[in-house]
Amino acid sequence: MLINKSPDIRYSEVTPKALYFNRRKFLTAIPAAFLGARAFAGTKLPNLAKSSFSTSEAQNSFNDVTHYNNFYEFGVPKDAPARYAQNFKTNPWTLSVEGAVAKPHKYSIDDLMHLAPLEERIYRHRCVEGWSIVVPWAGYSLSALLKQAEPTPKAKFVAFESYYDPGQMPLARQSGLDFPYIEGLRMDEAMHPLTMLTLGMYGETLPPQDGAPVRLTVPWKYGFKSAKSLVKIKLVEKQPPCTWNIANPQEYGFYSNVNPAVPNPRYSQATERRLGEFRRRPTLPFNGYADQVASLYNGMDLRKYY
Repeated sequence: MLINKSPDIRYSEVTPKALYFNRRKFLTAIPAAFLGARAFAGTKLPNLAKSSFSTSEAQNSFNDVTHYNNFYEFGVPKDAPARYAQNFKTNPWTLSVEGAVAKPHKYSIDDLMHLAPLEERIYRHRCVEGWSIVVPWAGYSLSALLKQAEPTPKAKFVAFESYYDPGQMPLARQSGLDFPYIEGLRMDEAMHPLTMLTLGMYGETLPPQDGAPVRLTVPWKYGFKSAKSLVKIKLVEKQPPCTWNIANPQEYGFYSNVNPAVPNPRYSQATERRLGEFRRRPTLPFNGYADQVASLYNGMDLRKYY
């Protein structure tokens, strides 16, 4: 939660300097898992409408989703983002929409919060590594933002860019990836109503390790397609490069639709393990969203266009 601090009161007048730094040293030493959900409480989002897009499956806990996730800018281990993203500065923030549009614009988070009515959408998510979660996100269809920009006929794809600051994200160098993180969708995928511009989860603003303050959520694709901490959305004519496709094109294709019939060279995709469960379950084509999105890929060989 962002707190406005009075310029008339110094920290030294509230807490002795030595005690302040000892306290910070102690808190840093505590594993994030023991800090619990309260350490990442955000600002409550009022008047969230319930979305018909939601699954009725049981949600994972807030603690699950905030302590076991990928955000390589803050480290590779699954618990690293919860440990190292706590001081990530997300205010002020600007998201630029540009490229093949008639009305390019730079949006503040307040602009984005009021661009369209916020909905709660409970989505399934599937990681290429074989684990899955169910999360109640808050936001609205990305199409609401893209339509406001008025795409031109040259807009065939949408490119996304995440924030990167080596000063705030020194562990990113250990991942072996190039940053900033970039992703892309075909225009019809980006305009699909399931594709979500996400501003919160569990009824609150996003925690830093889950992509604060604004991220992409594409539930029928593997998790790495849902880029976090967005700073740029650019509509382009040609298929844009993507971070994982650049790093390892044999394993990570541009489309990256959840497909149990197409194994990753290192992982079978036939089954998955939901966080908090012991037994594995069958992976569903398009992560269970086939009725809504399979028509986008009519006539395509999904083994070739993986």
